[in-house]
Amino acid sequence: MGRLREECGIFGIFNNTDAAKLTALGLHALQHRGQEGCGIVTCDDKKFYSERRLGLVGDNFTKGKVLEKLPGNYAIGHNRYSTAGNNFIKNIQPFFADLHTGGISIAHNGNLSNANSLREELVKNGSIFQTTSDTETIVQLIARSKRSKIVDKIIESLFQIQGGYALTILTNKKLIGIRDPFGIRPLILGKLNKSYVLASETCALDIIGAKFVREIENGEIVVITDNGIESIKPFPKIKERPCIFEYIYFARPDSIIKNISVYEYRKKLGQELASESHIDSDLIVPVPDSGVPAAIGYSEKIKKNVELGIIRNHYVGRTFIEPTQQIRSLGVKLKHSVNKTLIKNKSLVLIDDSLVRGTTSVKIIQMLYEFGAKEVHLRVASPPIKYPDYYGVDTPSKEELLASKFDLEGMRKFINVKTLQFLSLEGLYKSMGFKSRNSIYPQFTDHCFTGDYPVKPIDAFDKDYYEKKLSYMSSKV
Repeated sequence: MGRLREECGIFGIFNNTDAAKLTALGLHALQHRGQEGCGIVTCDDKKFYSERRLGLVGDNFTKGKVLEKLPGNYAIGHNRYSTAGNNFIKNIQPFFADLHTGGISIAHNGNLSNANSLREELVKNGSIFQTTSDTETIVQLIARSKRSKIVDKIIESLFQIQGGYALTILTNKKLIGIRDPFGIRPLILGKLNKSYVLASETCALDIIGAKFVREIENGEIVVITDNGIESIKPFPKIKERPCIFEYIYFARPDSIIKNISVYEYRKKLGQELASESHIDSDLIVPVPDSGVPAAIGYSEKIKKNVELGIIRNHYVGRTFIEPTQQIRSLGVKLKHSVNKTLIKNKSLVLIDDSLVRGTTSVKIIQMLYEFGAKEVHLRVASPPIKYPDYYGVDTPSKEELLASKFDLEGMRKFINVKTLQFLSLEGLYKSMGFKSRNSIYPQFTDHCFTGDYPVKPIDAFDKDYYEKKLSYMSSKV
């Protein structure tokens, strides 16, 4: 509670007469990954067409004549949450650039941990930036490459960036998908009849009737053309470490990761949470909607039903006007209301997926007490979040994270619950099917819990890193 902010969602389709419409549907399925803006770029072999809008996909690409402005059999799309760069129309992706080798469009999920220093270097060398998004840094690097082939330009650019990223890139002949060397950000490959599809999650394949083919591997580039798919792996091979928050929070529950539904992962988190820290109570109550799967797993473990003690209003927009402090203080009641007759005079175990700042938790728990709850015990189906993210998850600064400021007792007092327990780090890994976190090596990017960042979490241009990898690349390209 005190939510983590979403990442971004990307989608691409190659060689389909309904490319724009299918991309709009794919973005609609990925709407949970970003609600501030959306965009689609298409190509008809010669010309590129772009439509970018603030707001939701359903408000922009499913009515009127917008899709008619997007002809062509190739398309990429993007849902934006502004993890880097302000929420202006100019920052909405996909971006487009007209290079001397032809047009190129790019959509990006993630963050570059060295974007600012790269940008400074590029500006010194004459580049002109039109946006404040780190994605434009990639476009500029591609544009400045002296390589003759577009794929080689892209590879050269990749060796200069650091961080977590998944990219879809469109040219007039190619659809390209890229996943960062650690596989921090997700990207999957699907197929709709003869058309290949790229997407952040499998739920985007389901909505258009496409079949899942496989996950793009960490450090892999897939190049889709009329001749089929080519896989390129230019980076030195390292162990994959996908973001643990895809499993805990970000991915839609019906999406599939590693052949298991996200819903099942979250139920297992709840089961392990119950094994570690169950306490007797009258009711098990999830914080909707993100806490529901974990609460179901928790209830299965202790053989007690889940009850909807909190009801979520799904029709509250993100742009609700909060003109006064009095109205602003009631904001939590816009999204959550209490099932009063159910919780009155009852002791509750409240289940949620994560605890970030704790500010929303305070308001929800206060509301439960106001409507007659006798006791509230909070159980969180992930470890304490102590460190910020730099790879595409918009976490608060370390100073704002509740678990960074307080110990367990301090957090309990701050949010005013009778007891507070988190899932242990070992319990998290156990629920994911591993004996322990360090049975061989860390299996996930779990730095928000541990401070173990797989990529340097400072914006510093690491010259040794670049030169080493550039040398490796030169021998391969």
